[in-house]
Amino acid sequence: MDSNLHSPERRLIDLKIEHADLNALVDLTSHAVPIDELMLRRLKKRRLLLRDQISQLELSLDPPEPA
Repeated sequence: MDSNLHSPERRLIDLKIEHADLNALVDLTSHAVPIDELMLRRLKKRRLLLRDQISQLELSLDPPEPA
């Protein structure tokens, strides 16, 4: 059971959840008045980093088929 908590599949799920949470937070922050530009830039940078990590993990879990 402990190995399931640290499996790549579990890590992928955690990253996707965090990415979705950041999406919601970016939406809220971008509609706030006044807009906190620095916070918004940091959130977007973190979201982009997560998206890259998700892509890399998905590729490692399911490598493309040879032609």
